[in-house]
Amino acid sequence: MVRKKIKEILSNPEIGQETVIKGWVRTKRSSKNVNFIALNDGSTIMNLQVVAVTESFDEALIREINTGAALAVTGILASSSGSGQQVELVARQIELLGGADPEKFPIQSKKHSLEFLRENAHLRFRTNTFGAIFRIRHAMAFAIHDYARNPPLNEEGKVDFSEDFFGRPTNLTVSGQLEGELGAMALGEIYTFGPTFRAENSNTTRHLAEFWMIEPEMAFYDLKDNMDLAEDFLRSLILYALENCADDLQFLAGRLKEEEKGKPQDQQSMDLVEKLKFVANNEFVRLTYTEAIDILKNSNPYKKKKFQFPVEWGVDLQSEHERYLVEKHFRKPVILINYPKEIKAFYMKMNEDGKTVAAMDVLFPQIGEIIGGSQREENYEKLVARMEEMHIPVDEMWWYLDTRRFGSVPHSGFGLGFERFILFATGMSNIRDVIAFPRTPKNAEF
Repeated sequence: MVRKKIKEILSNPEIGQETVIKGWVRTKRSSKNVNFIALNDGSTIMNLQVVAVTESFDEALIREINTGAALAVTGILASSSGSGQQVELVARQIELLGGADPEKFPIQSKKHSLEFLRENAHLRFRTNTFGAIFRIRHAMAFAIHDYARNPPLNEEGKVDFSEDFFGRPTNLTVSGQLEGELGAMALGEIYTFGPTFRAENSNTTRHLAEFWMIEPEMAFYDLKDNMDLAEDFLRSLILYALENCADDLQFLAGRLKEEEKGKPQDQQSMDLVEKLKFVANNEFVRLTYTEAIDILKNSNPYKKKKFQFPVEWGVDLQSEHERYLVEKHFRKPVILINYPKEIKAFYMKMNEDGKTVAAMDVLFPQIGEIIGGSQREENYEKLVARMEEMHIPVDEMWWYLDTRRFGSVPHSGFGLGFERFILFATGMSNIRDVIAFPRTPKNAEF
């Protein structure tokens, strides 16, 4: 059964319907015969009361349901006779997704000072105050995007720049993924959209030292959910471009055709607009890294030694390998999953085989990797062991590990390089042409 968000339930309650919710315990009140659990999933400031009849559940489970713990609850939605709520969920099944030791979890159901919450900023998302602040911030981010497309006008119909001074966000940051996980572990689903800086010495047509990233992080998402979201997200962006940028796309399509007219037919690109429609209208192929290695080893370029880089299980695939899979073998976008653990980051969830992690890369024609992501490791002990194995300083990452100690849940996320997507959508051949002022190794002009 598909999980419903509490905001959706409260706005349109379906009394008598069996419902699944997932979230974090705010409070629990118990009597001899019944337990009242206030659950919040981050979608709204309002909690949903879960009614758990004591005799229907194991005593040990009830004892583990404390403030900060994460639950999945299946039950029947019923009208509530209690004050302050219209509906409640009468529990039939409760699954403890992640416990929270009440002796150690710092955000208990009492008033905390802002100073105290600043000291525990990695968990303050789970309070009503900061939940509300960041939902408003989320709404304002949308408003800023809308504002940028519809700036304020003065009486003469011209842009009023006096009102525009703070109309654009100004950020300086590296990837926000780890911090994003903190938010997702309270608010349910979050995303960041801002500049990223990397000091990698890569002078290629696909790399920048400064670029923008969209990084969603989602609680209660496994690897399949992550792939589904990434595919739907990319399709949605492409369809928006086709609907709202038709004139520009036609111009760029004509430019690309003119630029490539001297090339042999088999080396010319697909028409830009047709390429976008093709990707938007076809399901992405999904296969494992191991399956991809087998395909590459059986390919003509491999047999004729035309690949520049080696193809062996355990190596990181290069752009030439990724583009072969997308452009020659499948002729569709590809999602590769389950990479060797040695070539992926410490936070990715270890698969049962002990050799691979639940990683995913989305591969596009012309680009190669356009999205990288994974299901994150939610198990505290496994994450610590992996950090020690990769020499990540465990003590310095205490705030990150706390999300696995208190109400840990399966969760996933990914990053989309904005300029790489623009490169694909415009048909340009060099990423330095799709950002206003490219920053690259040895180049920081303007």
